[in-house]
Amino acid sequence: MGATIEQLGGETVELLQQMIRNQCVNDGTPESGHEHRTATLLRDEIEQLGIDHELIEVAPGRTSLVARHAGTDPTAPALCLMGHTDVVPASPEGWRHDPFGGEIIVASDGTPEVWGRGAVDMLNLTSSMFVAFREIVRTGKRHPGDLVYFAVADEEEGGALGAKDIVANSWDAVRCDYVLTEYGGTPSVGADGTTVLLTTGEKQAAPFQITVHGTPGHGSMPYATDNALVKAAKIVSRIAEHQADPLIDEMFTERIRSLGLGDDLTARLIDPAAIDDALAELPTDLARNVHSCCHTTFSSNVMRAGRKGNTVPDKATVWVDIRLRPGENKYDAERQLREIIGDDLAPSVDVEAMRPDLPESNPFSSTDTPMWDALADSIRMAYPDAKVIPSLVTGATDARFFRQRGVQAYGAGLLSNKVSLPEFLRRFHGNDERIDIESLQLTTQMWLDVCNRLWH
Repeated sequence: MGATIEQLGGETVELLQQMIRNQCVNDGTPESGHEHRTATLLRDEIEQLGIDHELIEVAPGRTSLVARHAGTDPTAPALCLMGHTDVVPASPEGWRHDPFGGEIIVASDGTPEVWGRGAVDMLNLTSSMFVAFREIVRTGKRHPGDLVYFAVADEEEGGALGAKDIVANSWDAVRCDYVLTEYGGTPSVGADGTTVLLTTGEKQAAPFQITVHGTPGHGSMPYATDNALVKAAKIVSRIAEHQADPLIDEMFTERIRSLGLGDDLTARLIDPAAIDDALAELPTDLARNVHSCCHTTFSSNVMRAGRKGNTVPDKATVWVDIRLRPGENKYDAERQLREIIGDDLAPSVDVEAMRPDLPESNPFSSTDTPMWDALADSIRMAYPDAKVIPSLVTGATDARFFRQRGVQAYGAGLLSNKVSLPEFLRRFHGNDERIDIESLQLTTQMWLDVCNRLWH
């Protein structure tokens, strides 16, 4: 006999706390991350189950774990539950509680929440996936298809030391037909009832480096100098002021209508001529998300110039984070960036794609699959009248490596209605990141329900 959902929820809470306390902080350097801490923790649990598993270390300490529970029918589709174990850095001075304490804090409305970096992105899913996987194995249940658990390193820095390498070079270990990962499952309640968004695709990241050239000179005589930093600052200002045209497609329109914002505001948000003004009426965190869902975005995130305080710099570099809409590629990104820079500054500028291997296409997963149906049915176990709709995620996830191989991948999960969508979005990489325990129970149950509905 299996455990109750309350018991499984308690196991998810405990595992999430341990993962938070492991502090697998990925600051972008190869020597950070330390994902071996969580990979070892999970390996010790897996070894007690007696099933096939493997630790894959792409670089020292950057360790991922894969476990496979064999199905009864080799022709049945295999499902992979994939969660990353690394988290972004946190500044303790911005938090009300220890970002790596994994404490259970009761909110003012009486809701118990697990606090800590990664509670939302995405250790809540990584831990609940493992608990559901372990429950299936230890109860002796075997579905027709293989069930794979994949705890992966380095997602927060693009996956080169994790899913990208493993999918390319160790495909047999993670071989599957479907992948479930982040981000999805936030309910929105509007006039038409409850809507739950699941991710079927994501914007493609196309970072570029702009190198601006000038002429060195003495800082005490700045008049009429060819200062590379000044020209770079002009470019940064132009990027910040650039207004890309919105893409109002069917997916975006359905997403806006699901938010319950009222007829007038909804109509203006799906009108290309009115959306820019209408965005200002939304809560800031929701407005940022909505804007990014329908625009190509350009964000100048790093600028470096000069070597000495009394010398006019002859070179400046700007790192621009470009996120492409569906249907765009790296050539579109470079063309738009050069248009923003302008003909007057173009002779002083070199533009370099920082991901020259960016795929030509950015496929989305179909909603016409047994997996989509299983997800929708499982969500309605908790929200009976819910409308489940596809959406895109504005950030990058490891799902893209599987989609490039033709695997159908979805961002999933299931949250309680305790937290609004704007508040939930604010917690991604933000201060006071936390997840309520009811959401952990709902998500753990959903993985079990999905398995039952996919294969039966």
